Amino acid sequence: MVDGDVLEKVYQERLEERIIAYVAQQKNCSLEDAMDLYYHSSLADKINQGQDGIQYLDYKVLAQILMEKEHC
Repeated sequence: MVDGDVLEKVYQERLEERIIAYVAQQKNCSLEDAMDLYYHSSLADKINQGQDGIQYLDYKVLAQILMEKEHC
């Protein structure tokens, strides 16, 4: 049996990977720049805290929110 917290952590890590890769592709910047942008954003904090269930939005929607508020 798999622990719910473990599943949530794996889901979140995969979500972060998808957001970062999508931002890098859309902004034509490096993965490192996209990672830096993401991990220094308020969006990353909200996803990490599970604020308002934001982590369950589609990764493209979350990436769009990130790109509108931040720049690489």
